[in-house]
Amino acid sequence: MQQHNPRIDRLGEYAFTKLNQLLAPLAPRANTTPIVMSVGDPMHQPPAFVAEVIAKNAHLWNRYPTMVGTQAYREAVAAWLMRRYSLPAGMISADRHILPLAGTKEGLFLVAQVAVPETKAGKTPLCLLPNPYYNVYSGGGVMAGAEPYYLDATKATGFLPDLDAIPEEVLARAAIFYLCSPANPQGAIASLDYFKKAISLARAHDFLLVVDECYAEIYDKAPPPGGLEACAKLGSDFANVVVFHSLSKRSSAAGLRMGFIAGDADVIKRFAEIRSYGGCQVPLPIQEAATALWREETHVTDNRALYVSKFDTAERVLKGKFGFYRPPGGFFLWLDVGDGEKATLKLWQEAGVRTLPGGYLGRINERGINPASQYIRVALVHDDATIADGLERMVRVLGG
Repeated sequence: MQQHNPRIDRLGEYAFTKLNQLLAPLAPRANTTPIVMSVGDPMHQPPAFVAEVIAKNAHLWNRYPTMVGTQAYREAVAAWLMRRYSLPAGMISADRHILPLAGTKEGLFLVAQVAVPETKAGKTPLCLLPNPYYNVYSGGGVMAGAEPYYLDATKATGFLPDLDAIPEEVLARAAIFYLCSPANPQGAIASLDYFKKAISLARAHDFLLVVDECYAEIYDKAPPPGGLEACAKLGSDFANVVVFHSLSKRSSAAGLRMGFIAGDADVIKRFAEIRSYGGCQVPLPIQEAATALWREETHVTDNRALYVSKFDTAERVLKGKFGFYRPPGGFFLWLDVGDGEKATLKLWQEAGVRTLPGGYLGRINERGINPASQYIRVALVHDDATIADGLERMVRVLGG
């Protein structure tokens, strides 16, 4: 087919497609058992009751689910948001502020279709996103007709975009701003004051602040604040703000493909219209299991403790090496190895350890530099012994 949407050509290669192309011609040394530390694939098992609830509701497989989800699911989500972020009574409505999603990847991509107008300030609208970033953010913005504008999130800026450094002309053209906290890949956590400033900018310049909070329940010490929490602290409603959450990391239930978007009621209403055309309904037995997961916290606490143990293992092996720091949130290490792509090749060939070059998650900035190119991202998802083995191989091969 010769004709196609030209925006596809502006997407760039997906990070894992590039990684597969980089490593496909190569094989680890003989007698080396590979350890995949490139993908954030949760290895813990979800609670046993998930399978039980799905089996109990097997009679619902023959029914089409509604796009807005079950009342019980939305109410469970609303109650969880109230508990988790101490929202004032009555601030969030299960009917007006929440929509279920078939995982958050779908929603993060599609929400740009709601937020991006034909023009903004008489020019092509901008999609603001941290650099490095989750590739889906730029994909959603580009396919909606926006031009990506990358905001470096480096060690010097606390691994979050410097909000004070965004030019006024950029803010005037901004249609959507993707922000991740805890950040993927660096694990940085936005403070309430940071969120308040971002929300104030969104409202002053009329763009949509999209907060990806999918790692919010994986943290080392203090629970990360949230975008809706910041709205409450500002004493306002959710105007210009939506947040995304998922059961993939919180409950180790990535295969359920179950999450939600919550926030600005007008955006939720318009997003429901978009999803009626191109979204995926979630099967009713899965919604029942997801409802039970949002209502239960013991498994979340147990899951978090396992990740804290992984942080302990990583600190023991890597302290003082590769710029190691203990991430306050998420389950990735962001390691400074000088040249991320070169280190990835060396680790795979000589140690059988598969990591992700940081540069594949970043873009070249206005100074001609990819601020992520010196890093590798390492997923701490295996058991402690496997993590220790992989990181010790890393030290042997790369030094430190």
